Amino acid sequence: MTDHPIDPAATHEKLLIIDFGSQVTQLIARRLRELNVYCEIHPYQNVTDAFLAEFAPKAVIFSGGPCSVIDKDSPRPPESVYDLGVPILGICYGQQVMMQGLGGHVERGHGTAEFGRAFVVPHGQLELLEGWFLTDKEQVWMSHGDHVSKIAPGFEVYGTSPNAPFAITADVSRNFYAVQFHPEVHHTPNGAKLYENFVRMAGFSGDWTMGAYREQAIEAIRETVGDKQVICGLSGGVDSSVAAVLIHEAIGDQLTCVFVDHGLLRKGEAEEVVTMFRDHYNMKLIHADEQELFLGELDGQSDPETKRKIIGKLFIDVFQKYANEIEGAEFLAQGTLYPDVIESVSFSGGPSVTIKSHHNVGGLPEKMGLKLVEPLRELFKDEVRALGAELGLPPSFIGRHPFPGPGLAIRCPGEITRAKLDILREADAVYIDQIRKHGLYDDIWQAFVAILPVRTVGVMGDGRTYDYACALRAVTSVDGMTADYYPFTHEFLGETATRIINEVPGINRVTYDITSKPPGTIEWE
Repeated sequence: MTDHPIDPAATHEKLLIIDFGSQVTQLIARRLRELNVYCEIHPYQNVTDAFLAEFAPKAVIFSGGPCSVIDKDSPRPPESVYDLGVPILGICYGQQVMMQGLGGHVERGHGTAEFGRAFVVPHGQLELLEGWFLTDKEQVWMSHGDHVSKIAPGFEVYGTSPNAPFAITADVSRNFYAVQFHPEVHHTPNGAKLYENFVRMAGFSGDWTMGAYREQAIEAIRETVGDKQVICGLSGGVDSSVAAVLIHEAIGDQLTCVFVDHGLLRKGEAEEVVTMFRDHYNMKLIHADEQELFLGELDGQSDPETKRKIIGKLFIDVFQKYANEIEGAEFLAQGTLYPDVIESVSFSGGPSVTIKSHHNVGGLPEKMGLKLVEPLRELFKDEVRALGAELGLPPSFIGRHPFPGPGLAIRCPGEITRAKLDILREADAVYIDQIRKHGLYDDIWQAFVAILPVRTVGVMGDGRTYDYACALRAVTSVDGMTADYYPFTHEFLGETATRIINEVPGINRVTYDITSKPPGTIEWE
């Protein structure tokens, strides 16, 4: 069973994003949340007349999408959305679906497709565009094959591009606005201003703050849990840590955290977690030191999927063993975030009933008969960090880079041994120390060392060595969905390689991974 103790939609002004399948719909929501506007993303097929009546949005945004409005059975919003009397903004496919639905016309091709950077020039004055066109043109990001060939009655043109004569259109009397480009992506540098104008015109007061969310969440947790016990799987990562501190603030000693130490953590990490939560926050914390169990099962394993399955199964077994010792536990707390919730909804098949397995502790809730408490399920990662700051977690902790559940196992391609893990831990500690010393930590989304399954010949002093090679990885990203390598200077890389080789026995060669995502992944396995 899943309990949703917090319902921001009941207490905040809200904006509805109707998702037509764009890969960047989440970015729209992030832009709005940054403006202190509460919004939710819902697939178009879930948005019925009844849903609209119940949700009662103060404004609506139509996302982009991969389909063509010309095709039979293409995604459409319910016609009643146009009768709500609220501002609507259509983006890319959202513009086309609006034009087609309100009496305009969309055509395919004919030399007017645009993909990538384009420049829009103004065509009249429009409140939505205040702060735009400070020069004679505005850079935007286009991604469309079809094009609007005739705008709907009541609409006027306010911006054009070489291949989009109706790049910006609006029916001001009905507060309907439509743009052919994507203002949410960073390739539209001034896109945030357009969203800022839209929510101001829609009358949003900006009531979505982490201070308010904290108060509501604490009240909702108390109401949901009552006098029952809650178990929280604490990994030491930002999400589970913020969830634990929030729940502890709400119910105190009714919360018990279980920290499963699988022996795949970074140097000193287990001690840091135990010290912070048991000593500083005075939480009830079970330190499940099961390193021998995990490393024994993983010893000699080289297949990435086998490693993950072993870790996942053992984690569930270990967590259940310790959780069973907590008398009267009825709730399991998880650090599920809003992107996890969105991703668990199938665009073509309606909502899924489960969060993806790697975002929770497998089938434990059902297995143990527990109800879920997920106080972060309405939040994006940056909002979780803001909530962590609101709760008083130290900046060095809430700003930590993401760390995978399987830990160092997936940074050790090939066979896992205790010796390789020890070498990897030391090398990683030196690398992160270098990044912090040079003031680069907060500029990087994620950084780590991978120990490679090869040994290479080297010379140290007068002797020949035959030791491991390692790869440094550091990427910049907004959400982890795409990433690019961080452009370290050659001086930094040379200095870091020298330190690792001098300070970490077992490594004699250092490389830097300059692969972006895609085609690569951020982690090595």
